[in-house]
Amino acid sequence: MIFGNLKYADKYDFLTEKIKACFTYAKEHDLTAYEKGSYKINGDEFFVNIENYATVKREERFWEAHKKYIDVHMIIEGKESIDVSFCDDMQIKSFDENRDFVELIGEEKANVNLINKGDFLICYPEDAHRTAIICQQSQTIKKAIFKIKL
Repeated sequence: MIFGNLKYADKYDFLTEKIKACFTYAKEHDLTAYEKGSYKINGDEFFVNIENYATVKREERFWEAHKKYIDVHMIIEGKESIDVSFCDDMQIKSFDENRDFVELIGEEKANVNLINKGDFLICYPEDAHRTAIICQQSQTIKKAIFKIKL
């Protein structure tokens, strides 16, 4: 997993072209104007989901991971905390192949606070993440989740 901010995108030359394409897309499109939903950029190879939801207590959320996609979580408005761990250190509860959704059980290794517009967290298939956790106080957030097919 990699934590950063879009304003430093030129410093991330080591990332793949597909991941850097997320940064380019975010800079060239006004994501604040996007409604909640899924937007195809390159079919199912590369798309972005726009989400709006209220942050909640940690114990009200679930762990997830994905086998076929890299997630790039990027904050648009509000503040969110995301717990992170490694899938190898967790127990698989279920796997929905059609949704590429692995639900896991376990404990966090760390957490990341996405508190500024453009803050992002890149989650690879080995990275478990638990999103939508209160950061400071419960609030409704808006974020982009770029999905990059491996």
